[in-house]
Amino acid sequence: MSSLNRRYAVTLPGPVGSHGPPTVVVVHVTEETGPDGSPVWESTDGDLRVEIRGEVATVLDAPADGPQRSCLHAVELP
Repeated sequence: MSSLNRRYAVTLPGPVGSHGPPTVVVVHVTEETGPDGSPVWESTDGDLRVEIRGEVATVLDAPADGPQRSCLHAVELP
């Protein structure tokens, strides 16, 4: 599969203290590189931007009501 077609599912936990279900956001690779030199992955709406290494997504930019954690779980999609 071409790297330009690769995508990951990133799991965002529900709001703290709400016991709400997690949200899954699909991110696609961009042509940018992040602070660690890894590709930057971005959601379709551009609200969530992460670097992914293995199955760990490091948050670079998220909406104000987005994840409170800096590292999230990421799974490569077929």
